[in-house]
Amino acid sequence: MHHHRNPIHCILPPHMLKQIAANGSETQKQMAVDTINSTTQLRADRLKMTEYRAAFAAQIIQSVSGGKERIVYDAQNGSSLPGTVIRKEGEPPVADVAVNEAYDGSGATYDLYKNIYNRNSIDNNGLRLDSTVHYQRNYDNAFWDGKQMVYGDGDGDLFNRFTIAIDVMGHELTHGVTQYEASLNYSQQPGALNESMSDVFGSLVKQYSLNQTATDADWLIGAGLLAAGVNGVALRSMKAPGTAYNDPVLGKDPQPAHMKDYVNTISDNGGVHINSGIPNHAFYLIATQMGGNAWDKAGQIWYVTLRDKLKATSNFQDCANLTYQTAADIFGAGSLEQQAVQKGWADVGLDATGSGGNTPPPPGCFGSLLKLIGAA
Repeated sequence: MHHHRNPIHCILPPHMLKQIAANGSETQKQMAVDTINSTTQLRADRLKMTEYRAAFAAQIIQSVSGGKERIVYDAQNGSSLPGTVIRKEGEPPVADVAVNEAYDGSGATYDLYKNIYNRNSIDNNGLRLDSTVHYQRNYDNAFWDGKQMVYGDGDGDLFNRFTIAIDVMGHELTHGVTQYEASLNYSQQPGALNESMSDVFGSLVKQYSLNQTATDADWLIGAGLLAAGVNGVALRSMKAPGTAYNDPVLGKDPQPAHMKDYVNTISDNGGVHINSGIPNHAFYLIATQMGGNAWDKAGQIWYVTLRDKLKATSNFQDCANLTYQTAADIFGAGSLEQQAVQKGWADVGLDATGSGGNTPPPPGCFGSLLKLIGAA
């Protein structure tokens, strides 16, 4: 079991919170600092639980059911989890919009994985999907803590409630799928792949729920999350990484779309929320080249690769090789689908060969970073 080794996964990247702490109003600065501190504390608490959870994993993980089972809780602006039960599986909508959105979003995520990939919930064993809304007061984030989803209400000034975007819910729950499958290390390129897998399947949850083709989809992550006064459309764009926002308080979207612009940094676990733009863009290019519904072909290739082939230490080159290999497994060597995979990766600067395995990273990606931190 891998689930005890994974960190808290938050939708808002640290670089965005740091920008707010530097550029925002006094209230916004305080909010950003509080969010950063709160997340740091959550991570510390989670680390303390590691040994306990490893030993008693079966008891700690929520009950399993035969199929879709959701419970939505209300933290009532506190930080005790999970909170008060508000809505259970099969119950009608309640007056609280955040509760209903959390219920529907986790349901839509379950449906994509079950109906398209024949996966029974996050762990493929009927794991109950628990969500908590109204976490703390004006909390600007949403996260998967290894057991459940947690959503803040946003401050209303920079961010709306975090249940507003169905792809954010799909993104966070996919961190759960990744922890049960490849368990990608949450740093450097494996960490950026971890983030990218969540963006890919978060976007597919949205596209599937709206019945959109790859061409019709907006390929934005978190559309609707930025409040009215913010200059931006979403947290990230898979179609055009680096263009999602450019705001005096939030700063400019730092995501690259190509390996030549790979960002070497020691912050954000080695830029996991930044460099994820590269595999994100590759997936967008591949899915749109294949046409139709992105979940059918490109999504199938990515899902099988995540489930069966990626390892904890896999980097971008590995992902390129393994998705190329998987395309051949599913659609045939030399198929149009395999050619699309090769072209998509080539367009972001990676040559997919299908050799698989843990190949060395492309020059310049890790060398300078390792020197920076004194490891080389």
